[in-house]
Amino acid sequence: MKLVIDTTARTITRESEAGVQTLDLYSKDAFELISREWLRVGIDVRYAYTFSWLGRPIIQLPEDLIRIQEVVFRVRPDVIVETGIAHGGSLVYYASLCKLMDHGRVIGVDVALRPHNRSAIETHPLSRWITLVDGDSTDPCVVARVRSSIAPGESVLVVLDSNHTRAHVAAELEAYHPLVTAGSYIVATDGVMELAHDVPRGNPAWEHDHPAAAAAEFARRHPEFVLEQPQWPFNESALTDNVTHWPGAWLRRTT
Repeated sequence: MKLVIDTTARTITRESEAGVQTLDLYSKDAFELISREWLRVGIDVRYAYTFSWLGRPIIQLPEDLIRIQEVVFRVRPDVIVETGIAHGGSLVYYASLCKLMDHGRVIGVDVALRPHNRSAIETHPLSRWITLVDGDSTDPCVVARVRSSIAPGESVLVVLDSNHTRAHVAAELEAYHPLVTAGSYIVATDGVMELAHDVPRGNPAWEHDHPAAAAAEFARRHPEFVLEQPQWPFNESALTDNVTHWPGAWLRRTT
């Protein structure tokens, strides 16, 4: 595909095997087309690896953080479970939301949490809102430890952000979806891998081996979950779609 942006003519032209299409540069369609390529380039230059939250690196697209904040505020889960801790920025982010709302706590699961990251999390001012669980997120013993940390009747939201292979995410979905309460979500992050399979830092296998594929398969097997993007609570634009690293990620439990 070839894109030509002409700021003088205020057009963007896309040339592909399907033909040539010219759009108004200042249109919803042009914004979505440019955003798609921005995401691809951003992945290749590691844009998401440039942020921190309250002192901890947070490897997330800022728009995804704002969108999940909208969901957390609306759902008000008693517990947020996240698989994949890395530097701990996301755990601290969710903990800060819990503190701000004066509601909820966070459980983080990781198979190989580095000692310096563990120390930074455990000594962070928000550490009392965070519980760490060591081990493979799909290990039944680890899942049981997480389950035992959740009291009967507590509402739960789950974020899957560890190993992003289709098989691993599928196993996590099966392991953790029973914890998710009606009206809440299990989120299979980083389906953007499919979009970036052919960028220089990408992997051709990502075209089929990615979290969104696992989420779609899960939704077909589990009618109690609906695969849908949460509605934006505020929108004074014509836009409808997230600019996101988490396409096809949001599975809402209906019953």
